[in-house]
Amino acid sequence: MRGQVLGVDPDSRRGQIAGDDGVRYAFRPEDWSDLGEPSIGARVDFETEDRRALNVFRLPDDGPGRVAVVPVTDRNKYIAALLAFAFGPLGLHRFYLGRKGSGLAMLLLSLTVIGLIVTGPWGFVDMIRYLMMDEEEFAGRYPRGHEAVRLGAERRPLSLPRR
Repeated sequence: MRGQVLGVDPDSRRGQIAGDDGVRYAFRPEDWSDLGEPSIGARVDFETEDRRALNVFRLPDDGPGRVAVVPVTDRNKYIAALLAFAFGPLGLHRFYLGRKGSGLAMLLLSLTVIGLIVTGPWGFVDMIRYLMMDEEEFAGRYPRGHEAVRLGAERRPLSLPRR
């Protein structure tokens, strides 16, 4: 059966395919057999079992009409690096990036002398990591939403349901 990918949840990587027969089929990450990631609008070939798509492969003629879901962030890696440099042992940069658990761990560890010995270098290493990351990797690691991008066209926001 052939069809087109209608949507893919970026977190669970589960998705829906509209089959050429007019029926929608669900797929899971283990059903995706192609090397690349599933993307909205991709033409695919797949086997069916009830309403599930199995052994899903992207068709080789899938061209420029594809849409990819990419992470976006309004966080700035330079601000994160500055926070890591100035307040690294306290973990404020981790809170800024949405990593509340490790931020709290750094904050609690910094209350002791031994903890400061650990969190000081930890903050410095984080600063170096943020400065070395390119923008796409930074947005991928610290996303604050996702965006649908039609390859070869301008970017437009993709509205995803809130949890």
